Amino acid sequence: MQLAIRHDTVYRYEAPVHYSIQQLRLSPLTTSTQIVTQWHVDAPGKLDAGRDAYGNALMTLVLTRPHTEIRLRVRGEVETMPLPDGRLPEGEGPVPMHHFTSPTRLTEADAALAEFAHSLPPLDDAAAILDAASRVTERVRYESGVTDVTHTAADALALGRGVCQDHAHVMLAVCRARGVPARYVSGYLDPGDVPEMASHAWVDVWLDNGWVTVDVTHACFASEKYCRIAVGRDYEAAAPVRGRRVGGAAETLDVSVQVSAQASQQ
Repeated sequence: MQLAIRHDTVYRYEAPVHYSIQQLRLSPLTTSTQIVTQWHVDAPGKLDAGRDAYGNALMTLVLTRPHTEIRLRVRGEVETMPLPDGRLPEGEGPVPMHHFTSPTRLTEADAALAEFAHSLPPLDDAAAILDAASRVTERVRYESGVTDVTHTAADALALGRGVCQDHAHVMLAVCRARGVPARYVSGYLDPGDVPEMASHAWVDVWLDNGWVTVDVTHACFASEKYCRIAVGRDYEAAAPVRGRRVGGAAETLDVSVQVSAQASQQ
């Protein structure tokens, strides 16, 4: 499938920012499951490209002149492949597997979350993982505007509402509480009739010596409708944009993401 992606991000500040540094995970990699045919990131300064500890493409933007706005513009096309039963052909990756069994601030299980995790059947095959995803979305109903990037998996479970990021964090907490390695995935999705889903988050779960990739929000395997951008232990490690600044006072953020798809020509 051919995915055409447009992603615009604008930060505006009430007062001049004197210095800012931003880490951008906005570029997919060509792998055995997706081919990047074109991709470009526009920013108001020089972008230094590299890789982070998880192997994600990482760009760093440093601005030392006063500014009241940062505008980031992404345009690209990716050809994606079907994934039977959500299986990824890639192996472990550069990070030891035990790293993905350790909880983080965003995925620490409190008593209620631990009880929920241990109420589920063994997470020992793909069908059980999909069933767990369904249980997560039953407990955490999709609703935007209730949570933000600071809310934890325990917060989302207690609220009973959240978005794809919260579903991913709850699923990660469940897997880790059961000793199953799992990692957060950020990227894009052909959203169909739900445009706010175009920027998306899901999870990879390690089963039978391989990764199975699962969209918790939709309780399905992630496949050719998805473009992978970054992986990590949670949102903070795979966020599209993270940074620090000096000055600026209050900040506003506008984000627009559009994904359109068409079948690949054979």
